[in-house]
Amino acid sequence: MSQDLRTGRRQWMGVAAALGAALAACRKAPPTGDASGRLLGAPVRDYGARSPFETDTRAIADTRFPETWSSRTPLQDSVGMLTPSSLHFERHHAGVPTIDPAQHRLLVHGMVDRPTIFTMEELKRLPSTSRICFLECSGNSSSEWGNKPGRTAQQIHGLASCSEWTGVPLSLVLNELGVQQGAQWLLAEGADPCRMQRSLPLAKALDDTLVVWGQNGEALRPEQGYPLRLIVPGFEGNVNVKWLRRIEVTDGPYMTRDETSHYTDLMPDGTARQFTLMMDAKSLITYPSGGHRIKPGFCEITGLAWTGRGRITRVEVSVDGGARWSDAALQAPVLSKAFTRFRLPWRWDGGEAELQSRCTDETGYVQPTKEALVAVRGVQSNYHNNGIMVWKVDGDGGVTHA
Repeated sequence: MSQDLRTGRRQWMGVAAALGAALAACRKAPPTGDASGRLLGAPVRDYGARSPFETDTRAIADTRFPETWSSRTPLQDSVGMLTPSSLHFERHHAGVPTIDPAQHRLLVHGMVDRPTIFTMEELKRLPSTSRICFLECSGNSSSEWGNKPGRTAQQIHGLASCSEWTGVPLSLVLNELGVQQGAQWLLAEGADPCRMQRSLPLAKALDDTLVVWGQNGEALRPEQGYPLRLIVPGFEGNVNVKWLRRIEVTDGPYMTRDETSHYTDLMPDGTARQFTLMMDAKSLITYPSGGHRIKPGFCEITGLAWTGRGRITRVEVSVDGGARWSDAALQAPVLSKAFTRFRLPWRWDGGEAELQSRCTDETGYVQPTKEALVAVRGVQSNYHNNGIMVWKVDGDGGVTHA
């Protein structure tokens, strides 16, 4: 090798080393500006995080008893139909357990021919599927029964979210194990300290119920039942048992604590409706809504509608307290038992207005007014309030609960 080539090679190696050191320093150093004021980009992170300018958070309920608390999705700031996993509402009855998926087991027994204990690995070997559906606590909007409603969409309606869920159809598992004649129900039990138990009709279990381990493209979050939970599309949230550890096939409901002393609807005559599992059609305007302030001129009214009965087929919006209604556009895709985003262009003239929405689902069910709901159900219930929500726009542009 000539002296010139050796010299050139040494020079190139020195340049490469200097460049490597500079790149390493950039990866470690925080973004800084150069003489022109431009900022250097931030380094790549090993797990994505949102911009520091985005500050939406869940509203956490009474924290005096953190093992039974709940948190609410900021629906007023949502876009599209999906809820980020980090903003999905939570509801716990005995705190969030830490479970090693390698040690977790699902027992399926009772009225089946082949009782079986599944590992997570064995469940994931079965044919899986994904579907988008909403999840709503039956106690969502319970403040609307009384005289102390919340101020924002999050406070009033935030116990509802919508995700893509991935897992195995429960029907596949049950059919493989052989359901015995006479079976009508099953009992699902969680691995949380309270051993949450809920009964589920077998017909629903064999229809569209899933045993899931994934949410929005990754593993379930611990607060959402990691490593395994039930997803029962269209049914009240409490039936979607988290940290699923046991399924017993039975000939009738078990009448557990949480389906007798709780999650029943008290009626005006002193009786109670039980196993009112399906969530009826519901909608709300998320913008503008409580806490927002708008300016005169163009404003796009937008919101969400959903139903446990199937697809939303129509959403109407009124800006004058229900005197007149206009059809809103439904944003595609419109999926069964999932959030549907609706939109309506509106020009606000600066005067007082009352905004409300009502939806219709594919069965023909129309979302009722609060007055119509109370006329039938009274005001002693704490669950299943799907009455029409009204927002008042004041002359200064402020939006409040009507």
